[in-house]
Order: sequence, then structure tokens, then C-alpha cells
Amino acid sequence: MDNYTHSLDPVFHALADPTRRAVVQRLVRGPAAIGELAAPFDMALPSFLKHISVLETAGLLTSAKAGRVRTCQLNPDRLAAAERWFDEQRAIWESRYANLDNLLMTLQGATDET
Repeated sequence: MDNYTHSLDPVFHALADPTRRAVVQRLVRGPAAIGELAAPFDMALPSFLKHISVLETAGLLTSAKAGRVRTCQLNPDRLAAAERWFDEQRAIWESRYANLDNLLMTLQGATDET
């Protein structure tokens, strides 16, 4: 396994959880305070902060504290890296399907000639 895919492991781990995906979806619209991010979820703040920690560890968001307010911001570069990985996988499978189509056409042509 190369370093590129290994570096995506924390990103996919973080995105495997629906709460964390919802936080990322909210941060796409812009930075938000922890309280705003936590409001839609029925969980204690310490539990929610664990989700924030996983997202930060994965590099999907950064946070900064100003006074008593901690604000989170999305790091779109990490999402772009995951998107590139999906694009690479899509290209591989499209090539495989094209090769299979060509093989099937060749086999069908060979069958039609007999």
C-alpha cells in the first residue's frame, strides 16, 4: 500500500460516521462555532467534541479558539485528496469494463462467424 492511500485512511475513518459527515456538510457552507455544530445532535458536548477531534486528526477541519468560542473550518484539500482517489478508482473500473466489452464483442463476433 502506498503512502497516498495510507494517508487517506483517517479521512475515510472520519467520514464513516454519519455525525461527522453531517459536520463536514455543514462546514462546506462556512466556518461555525462548536455550539452551532453540536446543536442538531442529541448528545453531550464531550461526546460531540470526540467527533470534532476525529475530524481534526484526519485533517478534515481545523479549529481556533477566540475567547470562549471555538470555531471550526473545513480543510477542503483533504476532501479533494479523497475525491482524487475515487476518480482514480473510477478510471480503473471504467477501463476494466471497456476491456470486458471489447472481449465480449470479440467473442460474440467469433461465435457469429461459426
